Amino acid sequence: MTESFRPVNKWLITLTVMIPAFMEIVDTSIANVALPHMQGSLNAGTEEITWVLTSYLISNAIIMPMTGWLARMFGRKRFLISCIILFTFSSFLCGAAPNLAALVFFRIVQGAAGGALIPMSQAIMMESFPPQEGGMAMAIFGIGAMFGPVVGPTLGGWITDNISWRWIFYINIPVGILAVIMAKFFIFDPSYLKQQKAKIDYWGLSLLTLGIGSLQLVLDKGQQEDWFNSYFIITFSIVSAIALVLFVYVELKHDHPVVNLRLFKDVAFSTGNFIMFMVGFCLYGSVVMLPLFLQTLMGYSATMAGLVMAPGGIASVIVMPIVGAYIQKRDGRKIIFAGLFLGAVSLFMMRGFSLEASYWDFVWPRVLLGAALGMIFPPLSRATLANIAKVEMGNATGIFNLLRNIGGSVGIAISATLLARLAQFYQANLVGHVNPFNPVLQSRLEGLKDAAIARGADAVTAHTTALKILSLIVRKEAGMLAYNYIFWILGVSFLLIIPLLLLLRRQRYSST
Repeated sequence: MTESFRPVNKWLITLTVMIPAFMEIVDTSIANVALPHMQGSLNAGTEEITWVLTSYLISNAIIMPMTGWLARMFGRKRFLISCIILFTFSSFLCGAAPNLAALVFFRIVQGAAGGALIPMSQAIMMESFPPQEGGMAMAIFGIGAMFGPVVGPTLGGWITDNISWRWIFYINIPVGILAVIMAKFFIFDPSYLKQQKAKIDYWGLSLLTLGIGSLQLVLDKGQQEDWFNSYFIITFSIVSAIALVLFVYVELKHDHPVVNLRLFKDVAFSTGNFIMFMVGFCLYGSVVMLPLFLQTLMGYSATMAGLVMAPGGIASVIVMPIVGAYIQKRDGRKIIFAGLFLGAVSLFMMRGFSLEASYWDFVWPRVLLGAALGMIFPPLSRATLANIAKVEMGNATGIFNLLRNIGGSVGIAISATLLARLAQFYQANLVGHVNPFNPVLQSRLEGLKDAAIARGADAVTAHTTALKILSLIVRKEAGMLAYNYIFWILGVSFLLIIPLLLLLRRQRYSST
């Protein structure tokens, strides 16, 4: 039986839903830095161990869009508490996993439980705040969403280095217990959200699972498998395309669909989701590329790379509440415009990175990008969800978060592919300009040989060493040019989103 709604202080509700949401966001990235330790502990190969990440992301993506439907089927409070319990218990099982197969299975369960936490938390917050304070609600939610990826790798690295990789999962246990207790006392099902006993949409569930799961698998493994030169990728691409087309057809015909695609009739909702897809594309692409640049070309440690990334997360945390307060009575589209423009500027600054850049040369563009995201997320969330009826809010937030994540997966996949292809292209181009009769090159080689001889090498060894160093320099320069081009593409992508803001209307709020 659905528990009757009782008024609860909105800040208590905010704290209650932010705890599991933050836990899930941190867990999305906390395992990344621990993979080498897991690989050694579980005797797994390099490709095998990446399934620890891929399995979580796939199950996470599958559950996300069906969150609203599941909440209506089982009751939102009951479903939220069940997801927190399952997430916490599966975290314990991940930490205790005796082998890779068990760890991957428990990560699938953990990802499925976690996939519903973000959309439900966002939906509950949107309903808990008055319509005119929707921007502030999304600003507070965004703080956790943006700060989580910064805390995750840093916390995961410290725990792995000082305790054990298993404790990156065990730390969820006390947090999960606290979240369950708070949800029990402070979350209640509103009167309009009644538990349904409608006919289950089995075809929709099956096609959604198959389509989204296959798509996420293609995006995660595409570059590793050389994309469409691989029968594996071709097969799953075809499966994903067919399943998703059939899914759209089935959902539009079903009386009680798993995902209410009719929400896309609202222009603001459709536009906002596409903009969030593109923001995810640019955000995740840059967030993955910058640490790689720092560690592979600049020789930064994982800790130092984290110290470059952290100020951007802090900038988002500072900017979001200010933006949330500003848009309560003003047009949020202007702030989104400023954020997109600032994001493009920050990425164009990254395009200018060189191998002689200092720490602060990397930090300032990252700070600007963090501030830009803080300006985009609250007003865009508010504008996208403002016209959605409360009874459909869980459905809408599930779609919204799914498209952000898929945009991120596409951004990472395209960036990784471009990096591999462009590095080869630029290296071949640079090698073609290496002329042994060039006096500048001759002078550089002589300097390298003299340095090797000064360290005790003979003439032949010194010459070989000088050529190896020169080859390394060429590869580094080629890599730098590849990264610079990727940052330029991501910056242009930010600018291309701007005209779509014309399709976002001033908000009108639904009270139903």
